[in-house]
Amino acid sequence: VAVLVYVFNSQRELLLLHRARAPNRQLYSPIGGKLEQALGESPYACALREAHEEIGVDLALTDIRLMGMVSEKAHEGQTHWLMFCFEVMRALDFPPRQIEEGRLEWVPPDAVAGRNIPRTDREVIWPLIKKHSVMLNDAGVQAPETFSVHIDCTNADSFQVTHEHPTRRS
Repeated sequence: VAVLVYVFNSQRELLLLHRARAPNRQLYSPIGGKLEQALGESPYACALREAHEEIGVDLALTDIRLMGMVSEKAHEGQTHWLMFCFEVMRALDFPPRQIEEGRLEWVPPDAVAGRNIPRTDREVIWPLIKKHSVMLNDAGVQAPETFSVHIDCTNADSFQVTHEHPTRRS
């Protein structure tokens, strides 16, 4: 169980971590990490902790919003993930920098899919983030609906995607 935290700056660029460690070593991903399940940590508490640990920013519960949930079966053939996707609801501006997990970089939204990101991020998760992010969509007072998606990666060549919420209408 993990969280992904989507951080945007005042130019609406997304903060990505060029990862130096597994999982997704040498790939780009948003900041985040695993829940401290043995401590009974909640996904929200994990998102706040990870923001503090990885970018040195102390956020309050009112600073983050749950955008969606992603379940991934058989990621890289073996790992099952449940990920909670949060966005920070205010722009954060700081220069790119090196941290213990890799290099933090600001990336324009149109360039994200062109980076070396995991295939499920490129094809499924990032398009959902773009659609459901308040920070990218000027949604104003009304936030876009949250999403839930299941990605079955059992067949690495052709994974199955089920949009659980909102369901797609024909």
